[in-house]
Parts: sequence; C-alpha cells; structure tokens
Amino acid sequence: MLATTDDAAAIAEVITEAAQDLTDKHGHGHWSAVATKKGILSSMNKSKVLVAKADNTVVGSLRLTSGRPWVIDPAYFTPVHRPVYLVDMAVRPGYQRIGVGRALIEQAKVLAAALSGDSIRLDAYEGIAGAGGFYEKCGFTLMGQIMYKSVPHIYFEWLIKK
Repeated sequence: MLATTDDAAAIAEVITEAAQDLTDKHGHGHWSAVATKKGILSSMNKSKVLVAKADNTVVGSLRLTSGRPWVIDPAYFTPVHRPVYLVDMAVRPGYQRIGVGRALIEQAKVLAAALSGDSIRLDAYEGIAGAGGFYEKCGFTLMGQIMYKSVPHIYFEWLIKK
C-alpha cells in the first residue's frame, strides 16, 4: 500500500533496524545508515513510497522514483523512455525471509506500470551484505557490475510489458 506521512517515523525505524541488523552481521559498511522521519518525509515529496504492514505496524518499505540515483549508470540498462528507480528497500529483521520483501516488489511492479514506467532499475551491494540473489528470485535481470567509490554494486532491471 502507499505510505502516508503518518508512516514516516515507522519507515525510518524499519530502515534503521535493517541497517543495524546488517551491521551486526557483517560489520560497519555503506549499509550502516540511520534514517530519519524528516528524511523520509522529504523523499515522499519526490517519489512514491510503498509499505508492508502487519497488524497496522510498518514492517517493510521501498521507494519508487523517476529521478536517477547517482550510482546508476544508464549505459548498463535497456534503453527506455520512462525508467522507474527502486531505492531504499528495507524489511524489519524479524519479518525477513517470509515473503514481505517479495510482496513489496510485486506491489512496486504494479505501481511502476500504473505510473507509465517502462522498467524498474535498481542497484544493490554485491557480496554477503547485498540483496542480489533476492532481486534475481523476484524476476529482475542482472545488467552489470560496477565499483563505485571502492564499493562493488550490481545493477538489476525489470522490463514492464505493455
């Protein structure tokens, strides 16, 4: 479902908890971010934010935007007129590996098509703390591997069938 401004604090909490879980498991890295309600509210002005809830509690979120993230190099992707970018996906640690993330991805595919998008593009960290395998299981195609500021990233794409 689409997030509302009332969800902003809970979304920030989910992102922070997921980042802390990765930090606990893999040490400090680029994934060790802390999200804020103010930052989430700002991002809601420029994008669509989806949430997954359990008993009215936000347990996962992601953001779809038409603005290309700085780390995405369009040269690696299928040329399209209206790409949509998936960013800031997070699922509360206690809700991972039970279908919450996959349900968010399926919602994102529907919303991206409704927004007249041609594809969904994203990047993920490559390696043990990355989510590459998850995105492949959700039907995304691996489009390339890059190093950005000494951090290995992998690009994924899902083409929207019209």
